[in-house]
Amino acid sequence: MRPRVRSTVRQQGPGRIYRSNMASELGKERWSVLSDRGLEASGLAHEDARRLVHRLAGEGRHGLCIITDEAASRIGEANPTRELPKIKEF
Repeated sequence: MRPRVRSTVRQQGPGRIYRSNMASELGKERWSVLSDRGLEASGLAHEDARRLVHRLAGEGRHGLCIITDEAASRIGEANPTRELPKIKEF
């Protein structure tokens, strides 16, 4: 007799994914890899992004992360010339 496996289904809402859809989301070519040098690649399936992170880490690259292409595009929208708030010195 096979052991019974319980499946947890999360409530649907903003930013939530049903467990049954998780594999299909990871398989979509919508993932980007960032490093301390910037955007390394985009338009990858999550497994390909994971392999790239592993390879770059082996080359000594730092600050590696996998994010969606949408999030990566927002990073490029940041305005690096804006003035930062002044910090009080003690």
